[in-house]
Amino acid sequence: MPKEARLAKRAEFLRVYEQGRRIEGRFMTVFILPNGRRDHRVGVTATKKAIGKAHDRNRAKRLLRESFRLSRVELDRVPQRFDWVLNARRSLLFAKLERPLAEFRSIVAQVGEPPSVRGRVPADQGKEPTR
Repeated sequence: MPKEARLAKRAEFLRVYEQGRRIEGRFMTVFILPNGRRDHRVGVTATKKAIGKAHDRNRAKRLLRESFRLSRVELDRVPQRFDWVLNARRSLLFAKLERPLAEFRSIVAQVGEPPSVRGRVPADQGKEPTR
């Protein structure tokens, strides 16, 4: 992954954590924040508390980076560019690449929807008809 496509500094991660939007998944927690750049950037974390030993953390980070890399086509469809922080969850250790990849792609699709569509109930649904 090119250097320009990565988050590297602690301040960049903190900005995304504090100002960004959080999306929980089974294999990862994703934080996103619009970055105003020409391309998406990604940072990946796997903590000792959540994952454990170094070789497990390395595998978890590899799976998350590969999920991001293989989702470039879907990411390019998102009209706005974001900084992404992908935090590994313990369940990621027991998954093959296909499952976290599918989860990340569904998160990208959710992010790409306009806010009026995402998670909203149309005004005429969920209400009793008036007489």
